[in-house]
Amino acid sequence: MSRPVAVILDCFTVEPSGLGVPPYVSTYVRTVWSALRAAWPEADVRYVTIDDIRWCQSVGIPGVRPPFSDPLTYSATFNRDGALDLVRRAATVVVIAGDKVPSVHLHAVNAGIEEISEALEGTPGRRVLLGPMAAYVLTPPLADEYAGLFDAVHTHTVTAANLTSGSRAPAAYGVLRGQRGEFAGLVEQMRWQPIAELELYRGCTRRRFCSFCNEPGKSPLVAFREVEDVIEEAGLLYDAGVRNFRLGQQTCFFSYRNRDEVAIHGLLSGIRDRCPDLEVLHIDNADPLAVAAPVGLRIAKLVSEFCTEGNCAPMGIESFDPVVIKRNDLTCSPTILRRAVQHVNEAGAERGPGGLSKLLPGLNLIYGLPGETHATHTANLDHLTALLEDGLLCHRTNVRLARAFPGTPLAREGIPDDLPSSKHYDAWKADIDREWDQPMKRRVYPTGLTIPRLHSYFVNEQGTWFRRLGSYSIQIVERGSTVPVGTAAELRVTGHAPRFIYGERCELAD
Repeated sequence: MSRPVAVILDCFTVEPSGLGVPPYVSTYVRTVWSALRAAWPEADVRYVTIDDIRWCQSVGIPGVRPPFSDPLTYSATFNRDGALDLVRRAATVVVIAGDKVPSVHLHAVNAGIEEISEALEGTPGRRVLLGPMAAYVLTPPLADEYAGLFDAVHTHTVTAANLTSGSRAPAAYGVLRGQRGEFAGLVEQMRWQPIAELELYRGCTRRRFCSFCNEPGKSPLVAFREVEDVIEEAGLLYDAGVRNFRLGQQTCFFSYRNRDEVAIHGLLSGIRDRCPDLEVLHIDNADPLAVAAPVGLRIAKLVSEFCTEGNCAPMGIESFDPVVIKRNDLTCSPTILRRAVQHVNEAGAERGPGGLSKLLPGLNLIYGLPGETHATHTANLDHLTALLEDGLLCHRTNVRLARAFPGTPLAREGIPDDLPSSKHYDAWKADIDREWDQPMKRRVYPTGLTIPRLHSYFVNEQGTWFRRLGSYSIQIVERGSTVPVGTAAELRVTGHAPRFIYGERCELAD
């Protein structure tokens, strides 16, 4: 008698606090894997992505002709050819999805609700939804339009006990730890070398919350994981073959256990001891208020000591305009941001053996917030220029438009229609690219710098794209080449663009 089939359909998630786009394997994917294995030990649990479904629907014909890479089918698994059949005969299909956003990933396109609905067409088994999309599916008008699409909806986590009934609050970390088992059966279904997101806590440690932030809605109270719990999960992933880790999926790494540097030392050293041959250990998200504090400098030094090079501490200044800061409860002033950037530079600007700085800050800017005027853009450019003139280093800058997540103050207030960024966003972003980001790229990645341990991961009309795995790793384009994906290489920097750099493989340059 054949085993019952349960399917995890990963449609990818992109959140302010974490990534769930391959090669990242999200916390959602692993939680579902553990819940299904605990609930139905006899089941054959299969992991497929929306790219597998697209491959089947296109009858194996990619949308982009080789040797170019197709972003719609790039992250297919070893279940690719039979993915639609698996979904059609599964007793349970658990969909993991974020709300549809314009993909910022060269190699991936998130699935929206319409595409998910089409993928589930004809599926007789139970249909379950987990992830950020749940907040939208539960809110009119989507709640009315897709009321019958899912039998159960989970907004945060899923457990063996509530798998088919749904949930509106996250499960306790102890419950999730209790159902967790080995991950070898999950990882072996992936065609790529994964990087695992490890969550440290829920909620935001600030006393006042930014107007646009959805973290308080996900968890009104801060709940920290035990150090041993995180190390145990990293060890299980390591035993399954995972060698790349990112301590993400929370609002601020530096605020773990309320900025407890002893706990953070134990966490980082413990992961290195349990996973001795790891290749990447990076962090994500850093509240500049925490980084600017005296303990922030000491924590940054711990990160530089125990993590791998090329690391990034992204910090949300969001806006340098005092009017926007006050109107949206942003709390971080330009002065605090400058001190935070200085702390990270002091701790991590030194280059490691692979040619990259050990730890550099990243900056997040948001346009489209209430209170914005033309002076907002001027303030942003002025303060960025001052950081550049002071000789500081920055790993990357993320500029985006505000989004009103359900349940946030911004969603209740609404984004005004007449803000200047509605007309000038593209031009303002180009200004920052030209005046700040590209000069910074020249400073951090000077012409002639040799960067080893890269691999090719995408090919398009611009050429072959190379990178390392990691947190917001730099992308290097070798123009005009078509190098097979997965080829190891060492490149020498030859030029700079705002969000990537150009290079040549060293064996071709000599």
